[in-house]
Amino acid sequence: MVSQQFRALAVGLLLTTASVAGGSLAMTTTAEAAARPQVGKLLQQAIDLAKSGSTSAASSKVQQAEAVGGLTPGDQQAIAQVKSFIAAKSGSGATGSKAKFAADYNAGRYAQVVGPDAEELRKAGQYDAQAQLIVAQAYYLMGNYQQAIKLLSGLSGETAQGLLMSAAHKSGDTVAEQKAAEHLILGGQPKYWTYMLAGADATRGLTDHETLDIARIRLLTGNMRNAEDYQLAAELAIQYGLPTEASAIAQKGVDAKLLTDARSQRLVGLAKTNAAKDAANLANAMKAANASKSGDLLVKLGENLTGMGKAQDAINAIQAGIKKGVTDANDAQMRLGQAYLAAGHKNDAVQAFNSVKGDPKAEMVAHIWSLYARTGGTMQAAAAAPEKPGKKK
Repeated sequence: MVSQQFRALAVGLLLTTASVAGGSLAMTTTAEAAARPQVGKLLQQAIDLAKSGSTSAASSKVQQAEAVGGLTPGDQQAIAQVKSFIAAKSGSGATGSKAKFAADYNAGRYAQVVGPDAEELRKAGQYDAQAQLIVAQAYYLMGNYQQAIKLLSGLSGETAQGLLMSAAHKSGDTVAEQKAAEHLILGGQPKYWTYMLAGADATRGLTDHETLDIARIRLLTGNMRNAEDYQLAAELAIQYGLPTEASAIAQKGVDAKLLTDARSQRLVGLAKTNAAKDAANLANAMKAANASKSGDLLVKLGENLTGMGKAQDAINAIQAGIKKGVTDANDAQMRLGQAYLAAGHKNDAVQAFNSVKGDPKAEMVAHIWSLYARTGGTMQAAAAAPEKPGKKK
């Protein structure tokens, strides 16, 4: 088993910043995650000093951290890890193959790290998850992203999964990128929705309706990027006969101070005008949908009702449409899942989203919605206060 200093080594050595989707993905350290802020700040300074070779000054920072009152178990664990890292950097805490592994990594001799050094650790029975993480980092820094992905796929934790996501992005592996983002989101890291949605947007051959569904998740998770995102979502909503939702989307763009030009103002005005007409014609639309031999109009009506804030009416309409028979069963399940989510019935929403089968792109979009529901996401009505959830969950 790799000794404690190599657990700490992963803390210090994985403090790089990886570029993802045009932004930067900061690698969170174990010390930062475990320790309280006042302790973690000092430990971060100690790591930075040790990395620069100032191990004595680093040890002084650790002593300051130890002097903070009321150390928690997380504080103590992080302090021990950073002490071990400083020992590894100074050469006082590692011997044999482990010392060479550390020295080669610190010196940037990555070919040695991934080759002879890793093999020596395997022979000694010391190649554990932390060593694997460091080897993966070495492959990443060598530009061998595929090998890094292979090693990182079996590892958990934000550092490993964040690095996996970056390697996947650099190699164009959108499937691995989305899996890593999902792992992090499920682990309570909503900031990774940015990368999940970037991967979804990059999917080729999306229908306009699928694009609208991704835009809806962008809006719900706070990931609208610019005026174009709001314009596209509002225009697609109008295209699909959802003017009330379009009006709400456009207004959010105005509130965000992004929809300010003449084109945007025309879009806002069109959405509001159509929304008023739609509300006035709702009774006739319901009558026509109920009279139709196919259930397609009822599903379409249900999607519109969800955007109007009438979630339970939407559920009833879509269920009636499915019972009649629909042309696109996957679309019906998507609309039913969204209506359930708007009504607060998250388990039912997940079940509906998971029922989308047979089309990889439709399955991908539905899976994202299922992930959103499973992580506590809500879907408030676009134009009215959301209905109070019923007893059913």
